[in-house]
Amino acid sequence: MDLPPKKTPQNGGTPQSPSSRRSSRPRILAGDPTDFSPPFQIQRPKRQLMPFVFNSPHSGRHYPASFLKASNLDPISLRRSEDSFVEELFAGVVELGAPLLHANFPRAFLDVNREPYELDPAMFSDMLPPHVNTRSVRVASGLGTIPRVVTDSTEIYRNQITYAEADLRIKHLYLPFHEALRSLLQETMTTFGCAVLIDCHSMPSLGLEDPADNNQNDSSNDIRPDIVLGDRYATSCSPELTDIAERTLQGLGYSVSRNNPYAGGFNTEHYGRPAQGLHAMQIEINRALYMDEKRISRLRRLKRVKKDMSQLAHQLGAAAPNFLIPPRQSDAAS
Repeated sequence: MDLPPKKTPQNGGTPQSPSSRRSSRPRILAGDPTDFSPPFQIQRPKRQLMPFVFNSPHSGRHYPASFLKASNLDPISLRRSEDSFVEELFAGVVELGAPLLHANFPRAFLDVNREPYELDPAMFSDMLPPHVNTRSVRVASGLGTIPRVVTDSTEIYRNQITYAEADLRIKHLYLPFHEALRSLLQETMTTFGCAVLIDCHSMPSLGLEDPADNNQNDSSNDIRPDIVLGDRYATSCSPELTDIAERTLQGLGYSVSRNNPYAGGFNTEHYGRPAQGLHAMQIEINRALYMDEKRISRLRRLKRVKKDMSQLAHQLGAAAPNFLIPPRQSDAAS
């Protein structure tokens, strides 16, 4: 079984060696991607006991001084784009035997739940190369790989940036992040014959956060459910997986919606290949359950939500062998 092909442009290039990067490095005006050390973290169990990989792509909360200086916004306003503390909510999965990958760079700086080169031409002082996707719905919303706006559509940058800066972020952060995710999924598939990506996110309790990923029926005044499960309308993972997640969460007292207002972003769509034994499901958690949304601070209830997410992972792991039949086994049986 092979993972989905890498989503990279034909002439997008690959990360250069450190020496060549130093010699051809553009002038950094709006945040240096090498300021993130490490750019992401992988928490591995002593032994992987279940065919699950948990990923928190938007929980990074390190903001370089140069990025803050280049921004129109104060740190709290920038942080409203974060999935704050989500990696903490799912930290218990490591003890249960599943790896957890999470970013340290913030979503406002680079969004790894996008194609590698979804860029808004309005952001840049120079021309973009032909391989850049400038016409996606996410780009039109200002929420491409390098976001132009934050959640309330406020512009992030004081001035335009150069394409070279965007390319540097993608090569230093985006591509290595997805290489790490692909490696974890490949290791899992090699060990278990199948793999499940759980893409972990949070959502504001009211209003639209990401119009590009939302169901068009969502209203800015709607009160969100506690949890939204996204499986791209039963195309990115086994329906039984979503059923078990929904029943487990409802049993724990949460209100649960499926695919509305979030059906799953790039990661769910790109990696979800159920027919090949690779499943992907997105989980969105209502921020009011565990944090003060205005102050971006933890509430005491965070511990309970963390415990419940561990219970969810346990139930999914226990049930997985009953319905996640690796293709090689099903082929042999037929």
